[in-house]
Amino acid sequence: MLALFIVIQLAFLVWVLFNSFCLPKLPSYSRRSSSPLISVLIPMRNEERNVAKVINNLKALTYQNFEVIILDDHSEDDTKQLLQQAIGSDNRFKVIDGKPLPQRWVGKVFACHQLALEANGDYFLFLDADVSIHENTLERTLRAFHLGTGLITGFPKYPVKNFFSHLLVPMQHFIVHFHLPIFIANNTKRPAFTAAHGAFMMFKRDAYEAIKGHYSVKNSLVEDIHIAREVKKTGYYVRLMNISDSVSCFMYESNKEVWAGFSKNIFPGLGKSKALALLLSTFYFAIFLLPFLIFIGGLFSSSPFLSSIPFLLVLAQKCIVDIFTKQASWNFLLFPLSVIATILVLFYSMFLQFSKRGFSWKGRTYS
Repeated sequence: MLALFIVIQLAFLVWVLFNSFCLPKLPSYSRRSSSPLISVLIPMRNEERNVAKVINNLKALTYQNFEVIILDDHSEDDTKQLLQQAIGSDNRFKVIDGKPLPQRWVGKVFACHQLALEANGDYFLFLDADVSIHENTLERTLRAFHLGTGLITGFPKYPVKNFFSHLLVPMQHFIVHFHLPIFIANNTKRPAFTAAHGAFMMFKRDAYEAIKGHYSVKNSLVEDIHIAREVKKTGYYVRLMNISDSVSCFMYESNKEVWAGFSKNIFPGLGKSKALALLLSTFYFAIFLLPFLIFIGGLFSSSPFLSSIPFLLVLAQKCIVDIFTKQASWNFLLFPLSVIATILVLFYSMFLQFSKRGFSWKGRTYS
């Protein structure tokens, strides 16, 4: 039995390593002969803590031909005033007020829809307000648009501050590297093989308009994945890239925000399928937690090193992903706790769905 565990974990280790190498980085920086207009589109709702940082970050970009449109989505704090103060007289920036949220729309999706209607660019880059990008990111992302590519996206580097962030936020990278056949995802138009992150999504305008933009996913709580699938359905490629050297996302300030954010996304991300959620939980327990239990039991056996091998191979899988995505060098040591936290938040997300409490985020609740 132990030998079987070792073989399984070795196979998964090879798979994760191969998958990680298949995830391309953004091309290196070089000057372009043409400079199409890029519309940087940012929805904001109660983002006063991020306003100055994101505006100063965008002002430092080296790409010359871009506009920034920011939508204030009925913020109840000082977001609007701080935006005006941070922007000053820079005419590359424009702030618009969000319209009332219509029925059957998700707040962020409707905000992105309104932003796109105001955009003039040949490319639309949707950013979250808690994102920082390297000064040459626009040039490098443009170079990544190969023939037929409609969307480029990726999972940023996650600087984390609190306990739940350390457990759950880097798991986004691991889930992609472990579950998604990245080579197939990037080189075919099959919607089933798709991943995306809404914090950084650059569309070719033609591809965005071909799917009717965010209107096509107006009631989705995981609009990033669903809109990427729509792009593939219309005949464009979606390229998932390793953007962790260029894009950082400071997702959550508190443990409470981490829990609420993942509770909102994780069960809807599985299509609200109870069977899939139970299957995934069982799989994670058997593949990632059982080796840890065998390791603990082996400490009291006659062959503690042999009993530790499956668990060490599990840790190695997480360590590889953390290295490729520039997470903290010690984060992989928390992996058993990360798996437990993932299972718990998944079951809580299911509870919110089936108890009819709905998913709450930024003062709004969605069923």
